[in-house]
Amino acid sequence: MTELYYLPAAELAQKIRTKECSPVEVMEAHLDRVEKVNPALNAITHLDAERARRSAQQAERGRDRGAEVGPLHGVPITIKSSIEVEGLRCECGTKLRQGVVAERTAPLVTRLQQAGAIVIGTTNAPEFLMAYESDNFLYGRTNNPWNLDYTAGGSSGGEAAAIASGCSAGGMGSDGGGSIRVPAHFSGICGLKPTPGLLPRTGHWPACLGPSAFLGLVGPMARTVEDVRLLLEISSGVEYHDPSAAPVMLERPDESEVLGTTVGWFEDYGNYPVTAETRQAVRRAAGALTSQGLRVEQIELQGMESARDLWWTMFGVAAATLLKPLVQSRENDLHPITKDLMAARDEESATTYEQFLGAWVDRDRLRSKLLGQMQHHRVLLCPVSSIPAFRHGERSWTIDGESVQYPQPFVYSQIFNLLGNPAAVVPVGQSPHGLPIAVQIVGRPFEDELVLSVAAKIEQALGGWKAPPEL
Repeated sequence: MTELYYLPAAELAQKIRTKECSPVEVMEAHLDRVEKVNPALNAITHLDAERARRSAQQAERGRDRGAEVGPLHGVPITIKSSIEVEGLRCECGTKLRQGVVAERTAPLVTRLQQAGAIVIGTTNAPEFLMAYESDNFLYGRTNNPWNLDYTAGGSSGGEAAAIASGCSAGGMGSDGGGSIRVPAHFSGICGLKPTPGLLPRTGHWPACLGPSAFLGLVGPMARTVEDVRLLLEISSGVEYHDPSAAPVMLERPDESEVLGTTVGWFEDYGNYPVTAETRQAVRRAAGALTSQGLRVEQIELQGMESARDLWWTMFGVAAATLLKPLVQSRENDLHPITKDLMAARDEESATTYEQFLGAWVDRDRLRSKLLGQMQHHRVLLCPVSSIPAFRHGERSWTIDGESVQYPQPFVYSQIFNLLGNPAAVVPVGQSPHGLPIAVQIVGRPFEDELVLSVAAKIEQALGGWKAPPEL
């Protein structure tokens, strides 16, 4: 029998509703799991076990007296430490915010709580969310549950490791250049970078404003596609303090619409080589969709050569500019890996207004070009990154005889932050070293539900999430 802590969130909630198990029983199973594995993983950095227990007791009393229960009633979740949860630390991995405790709860977390979910704690992230591995001077590094010598990714690495290992049933991360998708890929779970504006970002630090209004998203992470969808549907909707919120209603496509979708797949792009096992994963996923009845065609992505440089201007250069007031005179407090994804002072100061405006215009041109290509191929299938999880601190790889330098492998995720597409990941296999490999499913703006439906087809055919080895 599957342990309670490994059951999907939707199944847990159903068992609680039908009294096959109690919220208290479910909570204790998860807290016991945290006690067992979190010391090795370092995924949850602020655990409030007593508050979680009280909430579980309240949930049990409410259910037993016949109160209306929500779709996540009694389900334990975690939240990335860049998203506010009242009473929990929201330090975003930096000594410059050490000791900051949230005084309010972000609207999308409130919606999950109103649906019955219980937040047990917040999870580790790199400083300012500026790395593809979760390591900082406050709490140290998060380890991958598949192999502790490897990273769980970043910046939502703590969240991915907590979910993959059964410490929580799901949760919320954020993504400005692959920060949901890469950790999900590294840790063997599912995740979604939604269309900008679909989920409210109020309560996220740093604020998703300016370029981050289309680059930076909050999004759901879980072990199954259906749980990701459940978290998305509960937390979506307009929140009027988010200036980019869009009044779009989610609607699940019917089976005929899914089967009528033409999927374009590519296994690599331009000068960004991928490992042999990554190619094989994309091919397996394409074959799985074909076997499920979808029309699948191999394509070449056209005209995106400047996408990575434009993303860097909007992400690395803009971040250096926006964080300058906080960072000035405290550079020595920054973790070394932060500087890998933040423009150096010289580059930041040398970027002119005209160059930045030009990059913004070029970004919109590329977005238009991609949307044109997606008129026929409504969904794209491709790698999440060039590589599976890497060893802590690793910064270069040899792929097909080529030297690849950090953060080049992650262009496959960065491009869709730049262009504003929804993108999901689902695990499909493992590397020769036994590390998970996922694929990325990309859709047109606000067609997030279709993206998840296609991801579910892959999951159904190839099995989806698997439990990592016991620590």
